[in-house]
Amino acid sequence: MNHSPSRDNKGNTENLVKSREFDFTAADFEKVRTLIYDRAGISLAPVKQDMVYSRLARRLRALNISSFDAYLRHLQDGDEDEWEIFVNSLTTNLTAFFREAHHFEILANQLKKLRHKPARIWCSAASTGEEPYSLAITACEAFDSYTPPVEIIASDIDTNVLATAARGVYSMDRVENLGEDRLRRFFLKGAGKQAGFVRVRPELQKLLRFTQINLLQKLSVQGPFDALFCRNVMIYFDKPTQYMILEKFAPLLREDGLMYAGHSESFLHAIDLFRSIGRTVYERSDVKKSTQPKL
Repeated sequence: MNHSPSRDNKGNTENLVKSREFDFTAADFEKVRTLIYDRAGISLAPVKQDMVYSRLARRLRALNISSFDAYLRHLQDGDEDEWEIFVNSLTTNLTAFFREAHHFEILANQLKKLRHKPARIWCSAASTGEEPYSLAITACEAFDSYTPPVEIIASDIDTNVLATAARGVYSMDRVENLGEDRLRRFFLKGAGKQAGFVRVRPELQKLLRFTQINLLQKLSVQGPFDALFCRNVMIYFDKPTQYMILEKFAPLLREDGLMYAGHSESFLHAIDLFRSIGRTVYERSDVKKSTQPKL
């Protein structure tokens, strides 16, 4: 974890600044904050200054650019490939299989009760794939089939993590919490040079469609969805940006659809769009009578 230098120790702070390979001024950091907010809606806290330096310094080296000011001017000159790398570099991707496990239990019950087929799910922050594959496993278990009537769209703004997700290969330490039964049913163990790794079964991969989506831009997905997972994403946006995104989400959900949020996220500022039914699960507020029991 990166820590900002203590303001009480000016000598150490000065030494840290002097030891940096590139000049990185307060103005440079503010420009980075503005650019990533405008491009991806991410609000970087002041304490993220060291993190920003370490991640973007790699780009200065790779491009043989001598200062952050020059790098940011290069970015603003319109290098779209570098814009993609810039966003990827500053996106935090922390995920795990069946993270916040209660959501997958709720989803399984939801899927079993649906009268229409196929069910449609959008995982809007797929990261390296653990969440969408957890959704696929949940669907397979709910219908006791490798070919459940479910379609899953898995998106992220970060193209690097999407590539990892599409490969579906994970080290054993990433899947050790799944238990032997799920490992046996849904993963193939590697041998030889791939020892210590597993690959998700092709049946799971067939349930998923990976695509890059920036939630701030026009959404390239079409509803209606039965479930929309947007967990531990909104915490990186300010309230107005959250509201703008939720405005886009609401019409994409069926009247009886559910939106699943992260445990630290709350949308009391958007009660005209979504109302809580408990356990960080939400339904559309414009549905006059709740179709869901309180969780």
